Amino acid sequence: MKKLGCRVSVIIPVFCESAIINETIQAVRLLKGGDTAEIIVVDGQAEAETVAAIRDNTVQKLCSEKGRGRQFNRGAASAKGDVLLFLHADTILPTSAFERLAEAMRDESCVGGAFSLRIDSPRAAFRVIETVANLRSRLMKIPYGDQAIFIRTSCYWRLGGFREIPIMEDVDFMRRIKRNAGKIIISPEPVITSARRWEKEGILFGTLRNWLLVILYLCGVAPERLARFYR
Repeated sequence: MKKLGCRVSVIIPVFCESAIINETIQAVRLLKGGDTAEIIVVDGQAEAETVAAIRDNTVQKLCSEKGRGRQFNRGAASAKGDVLLFLHADTILPTSAFERLAEAMRDESCVGGAFSLRIDSPRAAFRVIETVANLRSRLMKIPYGDQAIFIRTSCYWRLGGFREIPIMEDVDFMRRIKRNAGKIIISPEPVITSARRWEKEGILFGTLRNWLLVILYLCGVAPERLARFYR
């Protein structure tokens, strides 16, 4: 990504995502700057079915124990980029994602950020969820992982990377960035993330459960206890 002023390593943690991984990779490649971005896919499944399905030979394929925190750290350890971008397999970046990221990195006080949220469904209930999530992100500067968190590589290692906990690794990470690092930018341009989990669990149940888990975590409940309610 030299033309945009920085090189980005896109780290994608996967677990049984062979059906969609090539679509996710292709979406990154089609973005401006995506052709030169480093893409690292880290498979948490012992059988490594997802990385075996990848057709793009330029993608770095790694294996790890299951757990997004572990998988993110495994990918970061192999990354060569100036900036790390953590992308969920069911999330599509906005068309100008790398340009917005490079623009944010030109501000030396900025250490990282994320994008706004859009859920891939026409249902009105999801517009409410998006509005609440985006308002919270802008006010608290603690976006969720499905908003494609990015951070300067140097800052990532200074903070020790993600904690390898079973849940809330994204909230914990952004809280540490906010407390110890510097400026966080939330781009107004949204990622598009799948509605599949909400559709499977039920929109009301999934949303209220997620909000309750975050509140309990912020109140000090251990992630290991919270993980029992998020399967």
